[in-house]
Amino acid sequence: MNGKIRIREAVIVEGRYDKIRLDSLIDGLIITTEGFGIFRDREKMAMLRRLAETRGLLVITDSDSAGFVIRNHLRSCIPPELVRHAYIPDISGKERRKDAPSKEGKLGVEGMPSEVLLDALRKAGVVCEASLPQDASAPRIGRQDFYRCGLSGGENSAALRAGLLKYLGLPARMTSKALLGVINEYMTPDEFYRYFGQSNQ
Repeated sequence: MNGKIRIREAVIVEGRYDKIRLDSLIDGLIITTEGFGIFRDREKMAMLRRLAETRGLLVITDSDSAGFVIRNHLRSCIPPELVRHAYIPDISGKERRKDAPSKEGKLGVEGMPSEVLLDALRKAGVVCEASLPQDASAPRIGRQDFYRCGLSGGENSAALRAGLLKYLGLPARMTSKALLGVINEYMTPDEFYRYFGQSNQ
């Protein structure tokens, strides 16, 4: 064990520094809204709806007004029974990488102490993988499958990924790492290999 909490839900945060912060605590899928970018990104919203239906979402944003605007937008787009909300407390301060505090002078997710973030997750009632009645031996698509099918490490990898993203209705700007994070929610290994006209052996 790496000491991280294995969370079933896809965790939704505002930006990449929030993602980096939570990645030190969570073993699971973490997706950014790119701040208010989610308002105009229909492809990403469609992906979030799909993930909400298959595994549920856990939203944790900053405690400032912008964070609540993003929460409310997600509430208006995704059935509430598919979403959990974790809330961080109002703590004054600034993140180390910033020269000045935020507009409201509050620490965001990236600046929260680990124990505060873990407490927020517990209060939200997150679903840990270990408590789920699932088959841990079920086959999954991994890095080696990406390499075997040319999605990584090849001259044509970017074009192949673009084709697969379009086929799955996923955002075109999604990176290889992000695609690997979500693809098991969209395809089984057999479906994955059939798409590339190969046998899963």
